[in-house]
Formats: sequence, C-alpha cells, structure tokens
Amino acid sequence: MERLKGAVIVGFLKLFSLLPFGWAQRLGAGVGWLMWKLPNRSREVARINLSHCLPELSADELRLLVGKTLMDTGRSVAESACAWMWPPAKTLALIKEVEGEHLLHDALATGKGLVCITSHLGNWEVLNHYYCSQCSPVIFYRPPKQKAVDDLLKRQRTQLGNKVAASTREGIISVMREVRKGGAVGIPADPEPALKSGVFVPFFGIPALTSKFVPNLVKGGQAKALFLHCIRLPDNSGFKVILEEAPEALYSDDEVEAVAAMSETIERYVRAWPSQYMWTMKRFKKRPPGDKKWY
Repeated sequence: MERLKGAVIVGFLKLFSLLPFGWAQRLGAGVGWLMWKLPNRSREVARINLSHCLPELSADELRLLVGKTLMDTGRSVAESACAWMWPPAKTLALIKEVEGEHLLHDALATGKGLVCITSHLGNWEVLNHYYCSQCSPVIFYRPPKQKAVDDLLKRQRTQLGNKVAASTREGIISVMREVRKGGAVGIPADPEPALKSGVFVPFFGIPALTSKFVPNLVKGGQAKALFLHCIRLPDNSGFKVILEEAPEALYSDDEVEAVAAMSETIERYVRAWPSQYMWTMKRFKKRPPGDKKWY
C-alpha cells in the first residue's frame, strides 16, 4: 500500500511540475481552498493550532486565516514539486531578493562549522536550492514514509552536489561530523522531536517540545549559526530569502535558554508571515505532564 501511495504522490508532483509556475501555484491554492471548505484533518489541525497560538483573533479572523493558511500550504506543495523536478537554475531564478547574503559569505569565510537554521515557513525547498548554490552543505531532513517519495527527495535535493542526512542515528552523526570538520549544514528546527531529544520552551506563549540538536551543535560558539527563510512575495511572483544572525543566547551553555532563543526567533518570523507557516503540522502533539492533548 505504501508503494502505491508513493507512486501516486510522485505522479502528482510530476504533473504539477509540468505546469507554468503561476498555474502550478494557482492549482495548489485551489486544492488548499477545497481543503478549507471541506471537512478534513488538516483543516482541523490548522484551526486548533491557530486558535491556541493567536487567541486574540475573532472567529471570523480565525476562519479566514485558516483558509489563507491552507491555500498557502497548497502553493507550497505546488512550488516544491517544481523545485524538485526543474533544473535548479530555473528555481533559483524565482528568488527576486536576498537580504543579508553577506552574513552567509562571512560565516563561510571563518572556516568554522556553520549551522543554518530554518523552519516550515514559506518554501524550504526553494531555500534548499539557494543554500546549496552558495556552498555544499549537508541538509538534515525527516524522511517521508513512502520510499518512492524519499528516493525522489534524496535525488532532487542533492542536484547541486550537496548531501542529505535523514533524521536517524546515522544522519545525526553525519551532521555532527560535518560541523566539527568546519562544514556547513542546514536544519529545520521546528519539527517536534522525541521527548528525550527536546525541552519544553515557549512558542507563541505555549510550551512546545523543541529540539536541543541545534543548540548543542553550536554551544559556546564552537560553530556559527544563522537563520535562513524563503518567503513568498505578496504578488506570488517569486521569493525573498532572508538571512539573520542567531541571537547570542542561542550559544548559551544553558540548554533551556538556548532552545528558547531559537524558538523565539522562529516565532518572530511566523508572526510576520502567519499564513505561510505550516500550521497543518502537529507542532504541539506532545504536552507537558498534566496538560490536555490537543489533537
């Protein structure tokens, strides 16, 4: 069954990539609109997350933001299909602006290990092409269940000569080794980790289990950390890449302080572009002892 699912998913991704970029975006947004209008689990997860994280919204504002979020999620899927299937140069041409690019060049010039941190905001597949066009990092990722999809991602995410590392013991070791030898890595910091691998820190004022992996890699300044995000432009014509220095607190020996600083930075970006965040992710699945489950 998983093999069939994988084949169907890959087939749909290939169909999206055959369309002109604007049409792919529109089709993706249309799928998101249907998800907003028809009962489904993704819509409910987005509603639950947004109602907790942005309690100041009225019922109408919440409903509209859920709809906009699902439409942007649909756009992200369509854009990602294009990024996976197209030649990298075609995807890179969609990046219209880069803010803070000198920070990446300066960090690479130090010869120290570099950890670039991102989240499920905007389009991380387009961001992957940008980052890999600047250096040859190891990209850390959580593999999908379907082998056909995982094979596709591993192949397409390494088109520019970089490597990928799945979120397994072997993958974690390879990322640590790359940083220690002065290489560059890219890590999405917002997926919920196993209990033993994270700590509860505020995200939108709510305790959220957050990974300790990045702070442990850069603790005490043993490696450099930057935040990278790729935001969809308001007219949907392309993207803006934003690079930012990590706050000093992220390098702290205090594990909770460091993880909280990372979470706070990601929250600031999500607040600026709320509909572009993947609110359909069960970000708050694990709760502190005594807390009621959300999903």
